Amino acid sequence: MIIKTKHFGEIEICEEDIINFYDGIPGFEGIEKYIIIENPSKNIPFNWLQCVDNADLAFVIINPFIFKEDYEFNLPQSAIEKLHIKSHEDISIYSIVTIPEDISKMSANLVAPIVINYVNKKGKQILLQDSGYNKKHLILDEIRNSTVRNSTVGNNSAKEQEELTTGEVF
Repeated sequence: MIIKTKHFGEIEICEEDIINFYDGIPGFEGIEKYIIIENPSKNIPFNWLQCVDNADLAFVIINPFIFKEDYEFNLPQSAIEKLHIKSHEDISIYSIVTIPEDISKMSANLVAPIVINYVNKKGKQILLQDSGYNKKHLILDEIRNSTVRNSTVGNNSAKEQEELTTGEVF
């Protein structure tokens, strides 16, 4: 199947990879079909949640555990039921990223994670209650703090840190 995208032009996708957000994403209700477009660079942790039916609608997303290792929350029972989650191994968690002109202010929404069940291709954005997190968690600040706390994070942490702080997001 060929879809049109604003950032990547026409791309071919497998229909089996389409993730259904039956409730939509808050603010985009009624738009249900998305696909994750992975970043071809392994050193850059950002991907895209691309709408299948609207070329202009795509969200930059990130696995929040990459920059916030201690991120944790309880998934509401209603979400577990809605997504038919059988095991934590069946899901992936993402945060929507906002990238302003001043890239040092790039942030992730930790209050409303995107939860995807890869077994049945169902997704949902969950609004966490009383989590203590915020909608604009500064990613680069967290990475810098983590790098200071842990002198090494993986094999390429210094290189990855440099790429992230020099603005090479995409």
